Amino acid sequence: MNDASPSRDTLSRLAAGAGILPSYFDVHGAEHVTSPATQRALLAAMRIDLKSDADAAAALAALEARAWRRMLPPVAVYGTEAETPLSLEISLPRTLAAAEPLRWALIAEQGERWSAAAAPGSLPEISEQTIDGVAFVRLKLTLPQTAAAVGLGYHHFELDAGGEHATMTLIVAPPRCYEPEAFANGGRVWGLAVQLYSVRSRRNWGIGDFTDLARLAEFVAGNGAAIVALNPLHALSSVAPQHASPYNPSSRLFGNPLYIDVEAVPEYARSAAAQRVVTSGDTQDKLRWMRDGELVGYRVTSAGKRYVLEQMYNAFCHVHRGHGDERDRAFETYLASGGEALRRHALFEAIAWKLHGDGVAAAGDWRRWPAGLRDVHGTDVAAFAEANAERVEFHAWLQWQFDSQLDLAAARAKAAGMRIGFAGDLAVGVDPGGSECWSDPSLYATAAAVGAPPDLYNTEGQNWGLPPMIPAQLRDAAYAPFIATLRRNMRAAGALRIDHVMGLLRLYWIPTGAPADAGAYVRYPLDDLLGILALESQRNHCVVIGEDLGTVPDEVRAGLARVGALSSQPLYFAHDENGEFKPPSAFPRDAAVSVGTHDLATLKGFWVGADIDAREALAAIPQPEQRYAQNVERTGARRQLLQALQREGLLPQGIDPYHAAHGEWSPELALALLRYLARTSSKILLVAMEDLFGQREQVNLPGTVDELPNWRRKLADNLEDWPDDAGLRALIDAIRAER
Repeated sequence: MNDASPSRDTLSRLAAGAGILPSYFDVHGAEHVTSPATQRALLAAMRIDLKSDADAAAALAALEARAWRRMLPPVAVYGTEAETPLSLEISLPRTLAAAEPLRWALIAEQGERWSAAAAPGSLPEISEQTIDGVAFVRLKLTLPQTAAAVGLGYHHFELDAGGEHATMTLIVAPPRCYEPEAFANGGRVWGLAVQLYSVRSRRNWGIGDFTDLARLAEFVAGNGAAIVALNPLHALSSVAPQHASPYNPSSRLFGNPLYIDVEAVPEYARSAAAQRVVTSGDTQDKLRWMRDGELVGYRVTSAGKRYVLEQMYNAFCHVHRGHGDERDRAFETYLASGGEALRRHALFEAIAWKLHGDGVAAAGDWRRWPAGLRDVHGTDVAAFAEANAERVEFHAWLQWQFDSQLDLAAARAKAAGMRIGFAGDLAVGVDPGGSECWSDPSLYATAAAVGAPPDLYNTEGQNWGLPPMIPAQLRDAAYAPFIATLRRNMRAAGALRIDHVMGLLRLYWIPTGAPADAGAYVRYPLDDLLGILALESQRNHCVVIGEDLGTVPDEVRAGLARVGALSSQPLYFAHDENGEFKPPSAFPRDAAVSVGTHDLATLKGFWVGADIDAREALAAIPQPEQRYAQNVERTGARRQLLQALQREGLLPQGIDPYHAAHGEWSPELALALLRYLARTSSKILLVAMEDLFGQREQVNLPGTVDELPNWRRKLADNLEDWPDDAGLRALIDAIRAER
């Protein structure tokens, strides 16, 4: 280390205070120590830039001073289990603490108010510190109220001392997440896992939409299913719709307008222009081409839908906007409820489309915009918003249509008897060039990306390109961004899958420009976030499913179990301590079981080695010995699965175990393996539609972007034909019989 670098001790203390963990253990149990270079890079990503030992010491002192000078922390989260009164820490100059009484007020979310005064000298002293010659003392203030008496919710606390005024948020959370009646007395449910874009129908525009979703829900409810698990429906880049990964969203607070059924928008009936476009021979020919394609044509579908939606928005403005009628008032209510977040997202979209029309490359990435438009608070952005008010409102109107149609689909699912409803999917992060980062860039560490350290399947590690939230910024915001994200994604859902749920405890940060194996873990306030998760789960009557695959710290598993969140249990990873596949009786009760995930091979693909073939085809120089080792491993896995089926009495007659273990596939194997999973006592069984149709190719192959048609493949059959599909019927009947 050179002389200009901060000392290791000072740097380590500063990194620890920022949440950067000093080391982690990999899948082999080996410890990896976070290097000083990584510490400095990640601190810089948190906007703590260090060049010298003096810088580090000053930064550390500034952080400590800020904590002491702050009378109240920004937020505190309490559970309702304890009957003891609420208590919190306050920080005051010692001279002030000795001089005047403290006056406080607690205002409950529902409006009830409590207030009192306290003599500082009567409060227990926790610690003291001198900052720039001023002695500060930290005191414990205990309120007369218990958490249970105040009640669940988000409450406001105020403190006045010596002319100084401070506020904070007090959050009271329930002990556990919501659990529906369907799980009572050992209840189990099953449902389908569907990539909505992949749904074929004779009426959609080449991509599954909300009318398809409503009809799909009615189909599954009629067959005894209680849940439909969906891919994330987050807003993606609208000017570059070919970037189709739902796990790389522009914003998790808003939806993807591509899922709107344009002909179901009320304005369609009032727009002669839209009807002329849709009924024209050219459009009908294009629609047939889009429906018949094996892959979703995102660019063509997006352009077609956008043009027609523009015509309908014009009709809305002509017939309703500003007229004060029921539909105009409904839109005004929607705009008010969306608030500043909706305005900023719509503004982002309007700017992106204007720049796209002007020929600006990568117009969907705000980091490539003219400098004046990059600052959401700047005068250029304000001027653009004023000059383009109607274009901004158009994008807010699109979100209104998205939410209205999703709500209607959820209502139809409930009316059809689906006991849980739709399971949403919450991506782990957002695109650094997208709407959410532009709207609040201070929240994100844009000079770092979330990923994963090397493991058995990704030996060089993974970089997902998603900027992480800065823990200190999230806490300073009283967790409002996290709360808003949960509310948005739970509002029309009966369950929510949280991708990479380990992120509630820690995320693996990789500095920009560094390889994926040169990152470190950064810690987040797990207990606080779990409390908020339980609160929003209860309020929205939404089951929580944590995607807890990979290297999961014991603290996360214990936390999820404590709050009643379900774990994810794919069959492919369901091994016991001896490496054998677990019998159905050994699967955990608090789990959502499935064959695989969107990132894993389909059942048929796994059996015939399609995923191995795909990876080998992409290798620059295929390694025969590596392929041989993978084939041996896969043959062993198939053999173990066959033995597991045999132990359960489910091995189909006529199956030759030798040939089946070496990749010979049959639909009867799919039936047997789904029955195997259906026998588990786990609360939820999710069956991928690709497995019911016996499709070979998987939804997404991790580590690839344009090399394969990820997030584009459609299902085999039209939705209208599902009720008459004998093979589909046999599989569904078998699952129902076991559940």
